[in-house]
Amino acid sequence: MRGLGQVFAILGLTFGIGTPGSADMQAAAITELRPRHVLQDTLATIFSGDETLQYSVSWSGGVKIGDILLTIRPQPQPSSGSIIFARVKDYGPLSIIYPVDDQFRCFVDGMMKLPTRYEVEQKEGYGRETTRLSEYDQEQHLVRYRKNQGKVHNFKVNGAVYNEFASFIITRALAFEERKEIVVPTFADKKRHEVKVAVVERTVRDTLFGKKKTLLVEPRMQFKGLYEKSGSTLLWLTDDRCRVPVEIHSKIVIGSLVAELVGYSNSACPELRSKKKP
Repeated sequence: MRGLGQVFAILGLTFGIGTPGSADMQAAAITELRPRHVLQDTLATIFSGDETLQYSVSWSGGVKIGDILLTIRPQPQPSSGSIIFARVKDYGPLSIIYPVDDQFRCFVDGMMKLPTRYEVEQKEGYGRETTRLSEYDQEQHLVRYRKNQGKVHNFKVNGAVYNEFASFIITRALAFEERKEIVVPTFADKKRHEVKVAVVERTVRDTLFGKKKTLLVEPRMQFKGLYEKSGSTLLWLTDDRCRVPVEIHSKIVIGSLVAELVGYSNSACPELRSKKKP
């Protein structure tokens, strides 16, 4: 395992690498994401201006290996849109063996919260730093990408695209219907992918907020994204207007990773308060 560097993939940002799914799921109707497939009240709640989520990340067997901080804030005036920011930090022995401090900034705008810019700063190991910059021209269907100070690469895409980061956020606001998969077009590994997202089941789960009704959601597609994985990603969302991801599971090359929500705040969701002692 490449240390905590692989952890960020479990946020759904790489959206799985394609488990076949059940026969029932394969037979489900498939439709590409349109404004009518998004719950506008939920989207407005997510992007209300002060949402913060904190996750504790553990590896197979429950050994804590890191923390993830995720915030959504408005862009400074006069710019419109929002900034989705995440920071991944290692924890415990890994911080000595393979220190990690990764930061991600995704700028989104418009009714569908499409990405316009994506900045990645990765500090992993000793003396190893990598920067990545992606710019999205949604009208011209063009993605510009540069790693470190290298050459800028241009990629034409067939339609609007999310990136691994924005896909995770828009998934929270999808208007799921039984036996229907919604395609979230996602740019990763130099091309546009059709990420199929569907609810697997509805269940009651112990969460930071106590026992809550949740939606078990599975995004399915075959691409690696930033980090290599070896199995599906599953995420549990609260079954309410806030649609908070309370737990995320992902298989990796060695074992599995679990991100559990341990902190949450959003003034637009006052009904969601922690019921667990810190």
